[in-house]
Parts: sequence; structure tokens; C-alpha cells
Amino acid sequence: MFPSPRIYEVITRFRQGKVLNFCNGVMYKCFCNVGESDKLPDWVKPSSAADSQEDDFVIPSNMNWVGGLKAPDEKFDSKHGSFGIVDNDVAIVTRILMGDFAMPEDVVQALNGCDSCPSNSLVDKMLKRFSNDWVCAFGLFKWAQTNIRYKHSADAYDSMVDILGKLKQFDIMWGLVEEMVKVEGLISMRTMSKIMRRLAGAGRWVDAVAVFREVERYGLTRDILCMNLLLDTLCKERCVEHAQDVFLEFKNVIPPDQHTFNILIHGWCKARRLDNARSIMEDMGDHGFLPCVISYTSFIEAYCRDKDFRKVDSLLNEMQENGCPPNIVTYTIVMHSLGKAKETNEAMEIYEKMKRNSCVPDTSFFNSLIYILSKAGRLQDAHKIYEEMSRSGSSPNVTTYNTMIAAACEHSQENSALKLLHEMEESGCKADLKTYAPLLKMCCRKKWIKVLSYLLNDMVRKDISLDLGTYSIIIHGLCKSEQLEKACQFFEEVVLKGLIPFNSTFNLLVDVLERKKMEEAKRRVQDLMMQAENSEKSCRSVSFV
Repeated sequence: MFPSPRIYEVITRFRQGKVLNFCNGVMYKCFCNVGESDKLPDWVKPSSAADSQEDDFVIPSNMNWVGGLKAPDEKFDSKHGSFGIVDNDVAIVTRILMGDFAMPEDVVQALNGCDSCPSNSLVDKMLKRFSNDWVCAFGLFKWAQTNIRYKHSADAYDSMVDILGKLKQFDIMWGLVEEMVKVEGLISMRTMSKIMRRLAGAGRWVDAVAVFREVERYGLTRDILCMNLLLDTLCKERCVEHAQDVFLEFKNVIPPDQHTFNILIHGWCKARRLDNARSIMEDMGDHGFLPCVISYTSFIEAYCRDKDFRKVDSLLNEMQENGCPPNIVTYTIVMHSLGKAKETNEAMEIYEKMKRNSCVPDTSFFNSLIYILSKAGRLQDAHKIYEEMSRSGSSPNVTTYNTMIAAACEHSQENSALKLLHEMEESGCKADLKTYAPLLKMCCRKKWIKVLSYLLNDMVRKDISLDLGTYSIIIHGLCKSEQLEKACQFFEEVVLKGLIPFNSTFNLLVDVLERKKMEEAKRRVQDLMMQAENSEKSCRSVSFV
């Protein structure tokens, strides 16, 4: 059963409006349909005065190297606005999925008209690329099923279940799960973990627990592994009370292990209810388990959040006395917290203390140190740590690059930010949404629309799907740059994907439209928001059976 198509009727009327001339594209097509004269690398040159006045865009003269970001075996498709190997199945299917679709059945019909055949690699790539667009993802999934020579893998089913759960399409998700039940071997604990996580993340604690209770119905064992998965999910979604209830109900049926207690200790510490955490630690001893470095580190993390560094020092000493010395995770948490509290010198002392205790720094520790120095404005020192990582045997990872890129953007070092993106690609490190968020924000702030267009296309090429938070960053930036038509286009795209725009994003866009006396556009944005909220309410009415 699919959601009501009423919202799509409103969107159609909205798109036909004369005031804003909304584009017919989905995803990032309002910026991706650039002309041949705008493509990289030709445009990455100093712009003339006339060009800058027309586009409100001036590329720095020393950034000609940015053209090297584009992979040499790919070329830009100016008609469809995407980077990719032209004429292969990935490029063809991507072009089709970047059209307008109200329902998954429309996607199936569109794909039936192409010559591409589904394969495991194609489906996996498309599910990643459209992981934040359930209509396109599910349409592709159903289309692939119609081919008698193709059979979905368990991973494809799990990915589709996760996408539907993430976007709160729970009725469709459960229908897919029932379909999986009919095929032996498709449902695994990984499947159940994704379902419980998405239900808990949507505030459906009762439904998440119900999945655990009924797990044997799906051919799985309700054992300590399954219970720990549920407890961990509930604690991470800030519902430790429900986790505690499950623990008390089942602890005599499913004997807990050390990990069970550490999950609950961390959950109570995260909720700043340390008395409950201490009670769990006592219960841990009664069951024959001694507190370990994970147990102590949970308390240290809680004290760090409260900036009670005296208790942190006391507990660090207690750990040493009890023969349970702090590990690299413990030291990283303490150093990171001191840095966030703007006690940079004290944070560096932790670094020295760690070395005295023969604790070898890892990539996460270096990442934290880079973050601290960057936040303190010591970008040169941060870059030295970045260079030191490889020499010490710790290779930079996605968090390292994300931290450096965000710091460069924050301190108006645009060249450095884009060079880091280039270095990231050259090193083979896969970028994610957090990599691009500060870059997109920077482009909006500086009105670098062509660079923004390139980055959005680059995300498509790397199978990175925009989520609600990233859309909000772009819309906020475009509003502040007074590029309201583009901001409204992205707002429309959010709703087309079945997402509910943040109230802050909606209010900002409406306020700017009102200030610019664009009354009709404002009313249409309000109408879209109302319909999106109604669609969300209808989805919430479906519960686990």
C-alpha cells in the first residue's frame, strides 16, 4: 500500500506556477542542468567582469587545478547534468531516476522503456545513490524483480528495508519483510537490527521491542546477541528506560554478558543518570563480571560532558590503581572534551600523559587532536598533525578529511578546502555527506553557483545521496544569498522525496519570501509543507502487527 497521491497533485500544481518557474527535475537538477560552456574544467578559470556580473560568481585565479577533480575516464553529460561513464547501465538508469516520479510504479514504467538489464552491481549502486529517495529506490527495486534472469541478494533486500525505514515508509517496509519471509535465508539478524534501529529512531520504541519479541517468527534465535542489539539500539536512540525494562524482563531467560551491562551503563551515563549507571555496575559484579575499561570510560565521558574534569582525573587515577588502565578511547574522549571546553593546553597535557603511559595514538586520536587545534584557530598546527599521521603509521580517514575541510571552510580558506577534497579522492578515501556539507554551505555563502553545481554532480558520481540535513544547509545558504527561486526548487525536491522539511528551514524560506513580497510563492511553499506533514501523520498511523 502506497501513501496517498494527494501531495503529488499539490506538487504538480506548485510546479506549474508562473511566479517561480520551478524546474521539472528531481534531486539536484536545478543546478545540474548546466550548459556545455559551463562544464568543468573549462569554467575553472578567472571569470571576466561580464561573466561575474551575469552569474554573480568569481572563481579565484589560483584555482585552475580544480578541474583535476574530475576523473579522467568520465565526461560531463551537459544535457542530464551528471558525471558518469556515458552509455553504460549506471549512467542510463541514473538519468531515468533523476526524472519526476510520484509513485514507485511510475519508476517501474519508466525503466521498462530502457534497454538496461538489472544486475547485483547495478542495483547495489543505485540503492546507494538514491538511498534518500524511497520512491526511486523502491521503484528500481521492483523493476529489477520483474526480470526473470535477476534475483535480489539478501544485501539488496536489507538495503531496501533500511531505506524504507529511514524514510518512515513502515507500511511498505513491513510488506517487503513479509516478502522476505517467503524466501528461506533472506532474513538475518542484520535485517532485524536495521528494522529495530529505524523503528527506535522514529520514536516507535514499543514496535522495536515487539520485533525482538517476535524474532523467532522470522526463523532467528532470541538470544543474547539479539537482546544486546535491541538494548544498544534503544540506548543510542535515547530510550534507556525501555532498554532497562527489556533487560529486567529477560535477564532470567537470556543470561546477560559483560557487553549487556556495558551497554546499559553507557546508556544511563549518556542520559546523565549516574546513580542508575552505578546500580548497573553493582549488578554487573553480582553476575560475576568485573568493570572493565569500557565501563569506566562511560562514566568518564559523562563527567566530560558536565565539564567536571576533577572527577575525570580522579577516575583516571582509580582506573590505574585497579589495574584497568585507560586506553586510547578513554584518552581521546578526555582530550576532545578539554578541547571543546577551550582548554587547549590541558588537552595537550593529556596527549603527553598518554605517551608517558605507553598508549599509542591511533587515527581517531589524531582526528580529535586535529579538531581541537582547528577549533582553536591553529590551522597550521592541525595541518602538521595531519602530515604526521602517515609518518606514525596512522592513515587519514574520512573523519580526518572531513574535519580538515570543515575547518578550512569555516576559516575562509576555500583553496585549502577544495585541495583537501582533491587529496581525498587521490588517496582513495571515500567521501560522505559530512565531507560535502561545509563545501556546499561555503558555495552558497559565496554565491559560487557553478562550483556548487560541480560538487552536487560529484556527489552523484560518488553515490552520495542528499539527506534532509544537507538539503537544509543548501536552502538556508540560498536564502541568505537571496537566490530564492533555487531555494524553492530545493524545497520542492525535499517534499518530492517524501521528506518533511525542518520547521527552521520552512520558516526561513517563508520569511524571506514574505520580505520580498513573493506572496504566491509563499502560499505555495506553505501548502507543500502542510501536505508533507499530513503525509507524515498518515505514515505514523501504521504500526507493527
